[in-house]
Amino acid sequence: MEPGLRVGFLGAGRMASALARGWIAAGLTTAERVLASDPSAAARDAFADGGSLRAVSANAEVVAHGDLLVLAVKPQSMKALLEEIRPLLTDRHLIVSIAAGVSLKQLADGLGARRRLVRVMPNTPCLVGASASAYTPGEGATADDAALVERLLKAVGVAFRVPENLLDAVTGLSGSGPAFVYLMIEALSDGGVRVGLPRDAATALAAQTVLGAAKMVLETGLHPGVLKDQVASPGGTTIAGLHALERGGVRGAIMDAVEAATRRATELGRS
Repeated sequence: MEPGLRVGFLGAGRMASALARGWIAAGLTTAERVLASDPSAAARDAFADGGSLRAVSANAEVVAHGDLLVLAVKPQSMKALLEEIRPLLTDRHLIVSIAAGVSLKQLADGLGARRRLVRVMPNTPCLVGASASAYTPGEGATADDAALVERLLKAVGVAFRVPENLLDAVTGLSGSGPAFVYLMIEALSDGGVRVGLPRDAATALAAQTVLGAAKMVLETGLHPGVLKDQVASPGGTTIAGLHALERGGVRGAIMDAVEAATRRATELGRS
């Protein structure tokens, strides 16, 4: 893909900023070819980050600028946005929605059935090239459109094409999942401080431990349970800690968190 791709973000929040910077870092576009819009001056300033990127208040300006339009507003704001931009769209526009719960049918109803639509669920680690994303092309999207979106997503992490009925589950797992992992890192760090470690060392050790464990899962191909058993020796420290986690219901709580986030994504789409 040429780095001349003009990208417009309708909504300039954290995810839009992460995607923009991730794609620029990957050489898929340039700062000069990225433009965002947002009614919030604070959001525009944060996206621009001292002038490295551009953000404006007018959605029409972004639609006129972009070949790829990323719908990055909150689900509750999507209907009004679709009504505003519908008359401005042309056949050149590929439209990618990252709004949780908003279906391809809702997008097509708002923009027109002929539009080239792709629904995507990324996550914020795209900023550091470690995103976990999924996408579903709409009926009007071409094979080239789907391939382009996959290249964009894989340039900043991993991506899976899934049936649309699974995108809410992706939202609950990898979309919301970074927050669950940050909570875990914070808790590990707190535990380290509780047993005497300095805070900076405890946080760095906790974060590196999560990073290393994740790399082991991805690079060895072994089941997480197998890797867990390799760490837990009979009568040792690890099995004592695992016992405490099981008593605390941590496994079930994490499963409940994914289920709750998935359910909320579905509710947002319906509302």
